Amino acid sequence: MPPARKPEISIVTPDYWEEACKHLVKKDRVMRRLIPQFGDARLESRGDAFTTLARSIVGQQISVKAAQSVWERFEKLQRKLTPANVLKLKVDDMRAAGLSARKVEYLVDLALHFDSGVVHVDAWHDMSDELIIDELVAIRGIGRWTAEMFLIFHLMRPNVLPLDDVGLIKGISESYFSGDPVSRSDAREVAVAWAPYCSVATWYIWRSLDPLPVAY
Repeated sequence: MPPARKPEISIVTPDYWEEACKHLVKKDRVMRRLIPQFGDARLESRGDAFTTLARSIVGQQISVKAAQSVWERFEKLQRKLTPANVLKLKVDDMRAAGLSARKVEYLVDLALHFDSGVVHVDAWHDMSDELIIDELVAIRGIGRWTAEMFLIFHLMRPNVLPLDDVGLIKGISESYFSGDPVSRSDAREVAVAWAPYCSVATWYIWRSLDPLPVAY
């Protein structure tokens, strides 16, 4: 019997990107310099909510290469990655795929939250960023930073400012403060000019440090 074909992942980009870039170029001197350097490149969202969050848990505290290897072995344990299918997996098989005992617990808790309907995925479209963050951080293994990355990369919310992100703080330091240390309040002050498109500005700050686009 031939192996099941993986469904093609559709890639979505934000419809507000051009408007955001015009705003940022007008309001901020660094963005005026940065944005033209990256042409038509923009934020991309792929995969579904459950898969995106599961990948973020698998990738915690290990290298990108190691995370990809573990993820591929984990995916092969089921014909299709769904919350219900994850709940049917044996702990020993998940551990054999390279997952730590803690990450197994986190993935099971994530699957339980999705399978039971505790997270209101269908209502997220109409919910505020903070309400969605509250739902996500109630899941074991998901902290505020992961929830904010989910808002940016999956839900493509335009005005997220992830102050716990090391890359954002480093990029603000280099681009706005000549490399001097930057506090959270310094970062907030810089971001006043970015609103209501902090997510877009953050993406360009990341690009200033690494020309390859960030993806989750």
